[in-house]
Amino acid sequence: MNESTFFQDLAVLMAVAGIVTVVFSRLKWPKVIGYLLAGILMSKNTFGGSFLVNEQSIYTIGQLGIVFLMLTLGLEFSASDMKRSRRVAFPTALFDTVMMVWLGYTVGRDILGWGNVPSLFLGAAICDSATTLLAKTIDEMKWSHRPFVRYIFGTTICEDILCVGVIALITGVAHGRGMSAVSVGVSLGGLGLFFAGVLVFGLLAVPRILNYAAKSQDDETLLLALLGCCFLVSWVAFRLEYSLALGAFLMGVLGACSDVRMRLHRLAEPLRSMFSAVFFVTIGLLVDPLALAANWGAVLLLAGVVVGGKFLNCFAMSILAGQSVKNAVQTGMGLAQIGEFAYMVALLYVTETGDSVSPMYQIVVGVSLVTTCLNPAMLRLSDPFGDWCERHTPAFVRGWLSAYCSWQDRFRERFAASGLRESIRSHLAIMGSIMVLEVAVAIGASMLPMRVFRMLGEFFVEHKGVFLCAVVNLCCVIMFATYMGVSRILAKEVAEVITRHSEKGGRWRAEAARFVRFAVRSAAFVIGFAEILMINVNWLPQEKSVRIVIGLVLAAVALVFWKRMREAGRHAGRELKAALDSERRAPSGGDAPALSVPGDFYEYLTVAAGSNAVGKDIRSLDIRAKTGASVVGVERNGEKSRNPGPTWIFAEGDVVAAIGEPAQLDAFRELMK
Repeated sequence: MNESTFFQDLAVLMAVAGIVTVVFSRLKWPKVIGYLLAGILMSKNTFGGSFLVNEQSIYTIGQLGIVFLMLTLGLEFSASDMKRSRRVAFPTALFDTVMMVWLGYTVGRDILGWGNVPSLFLGAAICDSATTLLAKTIDEMKWSHRPFVRYIFGTTICEDILCVGVIALITGVAHGRGMSAVSVGVSLGGLGLFFAGVLVFGLLAVPRILNYAAKSQDDETLLLALLGCCFLVSWVAFRLEYSLALGAFLMGVLGACSDVRMRLHRLAEPLRSMFSAVFFVTIGLLVDPLALAANWGAVLLLAGVVVGGKFLNCFAMSILAGQSVKNAVQTGMGLAQIGEFAYMVALLYVTETGDSVSPMYQIVVGVSLVTTCLNPAMLRLSDPFGDWCERHTPAFVRGWLSAYCSWQDRFRERFAASGLRESIRSHLAIMGSIMVLEVAVAIGASMLPMRVFRMLGEFFVEHKGVFLCAVVNLCCVIMFATYMGVSRILAKEVAEVITRHSEKGGRWRAEAARFVRFAVRSAAFVIGFAEILMINVNWLPQEKSVRIVIGLVLAAVALVFWKRMREAGRHAGRELKAALDSERRAPSGGDAPALSVPGDFYEYLTVAAGSNAVGKDIRSLDIRAKTGASVVGVERNGEKSRNPGPTWIFAEGDVVAAIGEPAQLDAFRELMK
């Protein structure tokens, strides 16, 4: 790479990007379209000669754009918010992703006549909606507080996460591992191990590193700590033949679990703006206008598939998740587009397969341009169209939907009240994470290069297998101590659930509880010990004497340090919980997440004398459709009525209990004034 030509190309590219930013900001058009158009005009495919001396050097910078784009997207991710909104966002995102991958694969193979690999990449390219474009459009329309917006953002973030997994899977396909059930299972299993290993180890270390760096009040130190961790995790993902996007996104998620989340986002934003602009221009450099024009039929066909398919998928799942007709319509119309992930997948196909002949890349970029231009108009149209759908929905359908939503609210209320079940699930998840980490440690040890042992000396080179076996087993023993400590708590909780409703005497209950505790702990021990044995099948040296020595050393360590290891495990668990709860400790206002998806809670409101609701029933007020909140109880003259029907007539002094989310409850209060 020639330094002179590289900086010349970079200067031309950044100058053009700056002009595009100014022009498109004045026109109030999405800047992404401007970057793409600039790349198309600078490409050798447009005027027969490129404005750049060496386009390959810019592609390298474009890969950095992917890293920073995914890093900042991960920093915007809110684990606690997504947990609270999972009942709507996750099922909608999962169903939409699966259906769009299938639709894209089917269209590519059966209509366009492509092979399996490009058809699979086409399905992955059209499965994810553009979070950045959608957020900017909604912000410019000042719709951020509308009830459906939180579900759109939650769904797009879930789709981003799912698409990262899809990218990792199709990358394995592109490397020739095929599409058999075994290869897919291996890819998904490896991806799951990588996810679990990075997230659990990262949650224990990365937030503490970033919080420590933040204490210096030096932005340079904090930013370099973040970037160092980011590129390390991205390199590990690259070594494991996953995409750079996967490692960068996971690092962003880990950074979001620190106490300086929004400060990190602010520091990384300029880097994202620069390198993502370069990335989108490089996408445009690969566009061939003649090839795009030659495939205009396929572009329009796939644009119709994206708009129609995503609208129907998201509308149907929003209704099943308990949303009103208008909210479901607006969610479907808002998500009926594709954006930055489509470009990434299309570029990934070209780089991973080397197939520059297939029109797949040109078609995907064309579809993205069409849907990107349509999306702002569709969002504006969604408001009157949603009202029209609400008015023309048959009365019996509205009644059925209202009853269905009320049933969902009651079910969630009862389920949330069972704290013991949540605790059992939590401890099962901890034990499962420990088992995954044991496998991850073994895999990580196998990746250590030989030069590491040469640095330690010839003794370690000669006895590499023995050394690695001892280290892996020592880590497994330490984690196994924590595993058994959690199993002890789990056994008590399971025994409580099984025996607390028994009608027999106290002695029988005590004996039954003792048996259940013994059975649970025994089962946990057998499962955990079996996993360690399975790991050692490939790790234990062949020499019998060496095996005996390693076994005796590990047994002695376990006997002497068992209590200390359990205490260390409890300390690590507290650190992990502190990282996951960091958002609750964050100050309100300046450190709020960029894409917030608030959770459910109750509101108690007293009907005033001049209220709009006095003398009207729930059906005529149309509370659910207009606000998204649900009335779950009314207290009148000291008498409480749970889940009043649609014919309940409000009177002055009624205390109304409603369940919903912040914006829904704000709209409910306005309606009841």
